[in-house]
Amino acid sequence: MQFTRLSQAARATSRSLSSRQLQNRKLASVASARPDVCPPYSKLVKNLGEVRKVLGTQGLTLAEKILYSHLDNAEESLGGRNGNVRGEAYLKLKVDRVAMQDASAQMALLQFMTCGLPSTAVPASIHCDHMIVGERGADVDLPKSIEGNKEVFDFLESAAKKYGIAFWAPGSGIIHQIVLENYAAPGLMMLGTDSHTPNGGGLGAIAIGVGGADAVDALVDAPWELRAPKILGVRLEGQLNGWATPKDVILHLAGKLTVRGGTGYIIEYHGPGVETLSATGMGTICNMGAEVGATTSLFPMTSSTLAYLNATGRSHVAEAAVKTQKESDYLRADETAKYDEVITINLSELEPHINGPFTPDLSTPLSKFKDVVKENNWPEKLSAGLIGSCTNSSYQDMLRAEHLVKQAAAAGLKPVADFFVTPGSEQIRATLERDQTLDVFSSAGGTVLANACGPCIGQWKRTDDIKKGDSNAIFTSYNRNFRSRNDGNAETMNFLTSPELVTAMIYSGSTTFNPMTDSIPTPDGKTFKFQPPTGPELPPNGFIPGNLDFKPAPESIPSPETPVVVSPTSNRLALLEPFKPFGTSELKDMKVLFKVKGKCTTDHISAAGAWLKYKGHLENIANNTLIGAMNAETGETNVAYDFDGSSMGIPELARKWQKEGKEWLVVAENNYGEGSAREHAALQPRYLGGRVILAKSFARIHETNLKKQGIVPLTFANEQDYDLIGSCDSVSTVGLLEMLNNGGNGEVSIEVIKKDGKKHTIPVKHTFSKDQAGFVLAGSALNLLSKKA
Repeated sequence: MQFTRLSQAARATSRSLSSRQLQNRKLASVASARPDVCPPYSKLVKNLGEVRKVLGTQGLTLAEKILYSHLDNAEESLGGRNGNVRGEAYLKLKVDRVAMQDASAQMALLQFMTCGLPSTAVPASIHCDHMIVGERGADVDLPKSIEGNKEVFDFLESAAKKYGIAFWAPGSGIIHQIVLENYAAPGLMMLGTDSHTPNGGGLGAIAIGVGGADAVDALVDAPWELRAPKILGVRLEGQLNGWATPKDVILHLAGKLTVRGGTGYIIEYHGPGVETLSATGMGTICNMGAEVGATTSLFPMTSSTLAYLNATGRSHVAEAAVKTQKESDYLRADETAKYDEVITINLSELEPHINGPFTPDLSTPLSKFKDVVKENNWPEKLSAGLIGSCTNSSYQDMLRAEHLVKQAAAAGLKPVADFFVTPGSEQIRATLERDQTLDVFSSAGGTVLANACGPCIGQWKRTDDIKKGDSNAIFTSYNRNFRSRNDGNAETMNFLTSPELVTAMIYSGSTTFNPMTDSIPTPDGKTFKFQPPTGPELPPNGFIPGNLDFKPAPESIPSPETPVVVSPTSNRLALLEPFKPFGTSELKDMKVLFKVKGKCTTDHISAAGAWLKYKGHLENIANNTLIGAMNAETGETNVAYDFDGSSMGIPELARKWQKEGKEWLVVAENNYGEGSAREHAALQPRYLGGRVILAKSFARIHETNLKKQGIVPLTFANEQDYDLIGSCDSVSTVGLLEMLNNGGNGEVSIEVIKKDGKKHTIPVKHTFSKDQAGFVLAGSALNLLSKKA
């Protein structure tokens, strides 16, 4: 399967996305930067001055400067705390921008539409990247995916036109790469409806992944609330060399912190090593910070930042940032700033790493990986190598991979494992095509997929002989590797690493190959050893925009007369009905629907892949609720038991109890809701009658999403009490209503009546703020926003 230039048929299909709406579209060029992409530096510096009056003379980190300068009211959030802000205060923030990918934008827009506003309050964009399948190559996959999702893409584009939102059509690229190329900037604060939004931190932006309901806060000009994060400082020293890459910085750090270690923190990188990294390399590090649970990650402005802004048509932003820094020191941490914790990484000593399988924090240095493979009896045969994704699809990533392919080709070698390449954006793809990099990948037998998420998000239709249940190993430059995530096969082991290592590995076909030390036999009987890869940060001849049909108009002006039609018979889109308010009494006699064992990510709670087509239809997507969760009492996946002992799928039992008028809760272990920002993992249980999630701990985004949808997240005061509760037990809350009515103040416990009649009282903890308590009492945050709007 070879790459060919995107055909006229594919382009015609993209143009027919909604021909009536596209016929008047103005075409953007790479240099036509929109005037609203420059942060309002004067306003932010002035706001920071007010913050300093409230906080006094204490030094601030860069993250604090940007966060606090976006406060709606500094005195209300920070006043009277004597500097005790991190981890304690709730910040009410006014953000600069919102970005939404197509899967999450559907529900976000359906919620926004209920508010009845004529336009968004802040600049926003929609990026069609999640719903494009990767199979045979861009020329085949893109038009097929556009045709199959036309109803959804038409809905998104019409809503974008109506409300003045920039619409990046299918084929334009992955949301985070496009944001980096067009919108991210030093000092900016933005929300994105995707967990890897922190990618923008590579350009010095506070970019935070959220659920759609959080995005609606910003879209309607309501302050967005965030508990003030602690700040983890990562000091970088030295300089990367040889095979080590920026990806290895975060792979190594994930191993140290684990998937929970960054929860409640912003990771702020500093130190002399920062100046040695490329802008896109810094983006890679920030992107995958999501895997340790961090609120976001952030780098200061460097010479690479400015070079990238200039190369992507934003010289005016670079100039404004330099001027602001010179006059106010806004874009650097204060010299007296203190971090809650500091981790030091010497880049000069950093070794390439490989993380996985099944979790992104199982980190192994390359030199030890061969032994670990053998010790764990993991597959030694490599079935596929995939490079690209929102994490590693920059020009530099691709040129370093090309350097390795050229080395191997000169030795007469061909890949012995399938090879897939995903450009991050149309701009990257077109530039790589001009520079003949894609021809190099094509000549090696590589398949260049559409500029979209594809296999990384589960949209991979494999064409090899691997079947469901077959144990196999793939190497990817992606960021997440949960079971079943990429191809729907729970036995596919995805090992995360740099694009360079992936590319080298496909020529050996072995997971135990170490390109730093090992050689490969060549067809002429000799041996070949790779030399360390090299590649420029930016294209020497500049970027080119590629297919302009994919890009939005330079100006996004609301068009109120544009109809946004949702068919009442559609199985893809459905208008929302508000959830009922909390009520005037405690939650009584809830039933435990399911007790979860082990890891339960948002992939387990609301699977992606083929289910993405139902993202705009709550009733239909609710049929996948918790189908990946493991039963703590039986070890079965997606098998729940009713009172009479009969078994069925979890969503089936939830629907049965809902019809019978039984409200329910789920009991879970640590870091419940880890992974993607998808708010469907909160919407679906709420829709099916869920009222409480009781866990040992929660992932940040998901805990907020639950509150926004009116579900009460509670944690065990004593984790061992998890053993005192089981499926079908009856549970009532004590003190919950009083706590909610008191704006989040008060103690809560639960009373458990076991199936055998025994009773337990279990103390629980909560993290409700005043506003969050109001969300639950109203039935959802949207109910409150709709009234205010």
